[in-house]
Amino acid sequence: MRTLDDVDWAAWVPQQVATLLFVVESERILLIRKKRGLGAGKVNGPGGRLDPGETPLAAAVRETEEELCIRPTGVTEVGTLSFQFVEPDGAPGLSIHVHVFTATAYAGEPTETAEAVPLWAPLDAVPYDEMWADDRLWLPMLLAGQPFSGRFLFAGDEMLAHAFDAG
Repeated sequence: MRTLDDVDWAAWVPQQVATLLFVVESERILLIRKKRGLGAGKVNGPGGRLDPGETPLAAAVRETEEELCIRPTGVTEVGTLSFQFVEPDGAPGLSIHVHVFTATAYAGEPTETAEAVPLWAPLDAVPYDEMWADDRLWLPMLLAGQPFSGRFLFAGDEMLAHAFDAG
């Protein structure tokens, strides 16, 4: 499994459904440095897996509250990302479908937790080199207000292939 064509996307069912949420102000974006779990050490947005029966929107708000001690407001879903990881032997690994949200404001003060360290970045200086490889492809779309839907194939931290779907 080395290309997107190696995945039967029509029958693909993710093992996990998760969220990401980005508070975007006029000149800056609120990010986190993840302290544990998948992507530990990387810069990303707050987010995580849905609890049973939870909607993606509710999960995005809850995860942001848990990771940064703030309540996002003006939350809108802006995109989806489908990730298929590949094991070292080429077998399928973890698969995750992510709902991506933006928020226009928040209540509270971004605070470090056991999960994350808050990090404000200027919109013209997003630290892409400290993020997952796919972020530099779709985060500019998010910042431009352009909806997106992407599929990605990863082996560990290495992005092997990607595609964006129309519509």
